[in-house]
Amino acid sequence: MSDWQSRVDAVWADEALSPDQVIGRIDELAAERDPDDAVALFERAGARDSAGIEDEAEALYRRALAIGLDDDRRTQATIQLASTIRNLGKTEEALAMLRAEYEREPRGALHDAAAAFYSLALVSSGEPERAASVALQALAPHLPRYTRSVTGYAREIAENPR
Repeated sequence: MSDWQSRVDAVWADEALSPDQVIGRIDELAAERDPDDAVALFERAGARDSAGIEDEAEALYRRALAIGLDDDRRTQATIQLASTIRNLGKTEEALAMLRAEYEREPRGALHDAAAAFYSLALVSSGEPERAASVALQALAPHLPRYTRSVTGYAREIAENPR
């Protein structure tokens, strides 16, 4: 891991910092990089997102994604952008992004995170049964018992909503 990324990670790990302090420190670190550095833009977006400044975060996430991120950060940025725009009332766009991410890599490291945020977007769009199905399917493999039963019930909910 680069020294720069280690310093960014240290900012995120410092629970004593206020949201404004996180933004300030992340912006200082981002200023060390090219203005079009996708990773720096992603970190700046995340700082604003965490502080509840979704409109600024949205623009930065979109710019970082357009420039291009490595696969892990692209997944994170997609999930975070979709969550942000869901909070901004852009539920249909968030749903489309999260559905694509959820279906893209069923065994990916962030698949369950995509499922969680996809479920939230489904609830926001008035599809709570489908949301429960997606969430239960993500949870089922982590259960010490009943994986098959929970998976079956989750599929049943999705196929036969009330």
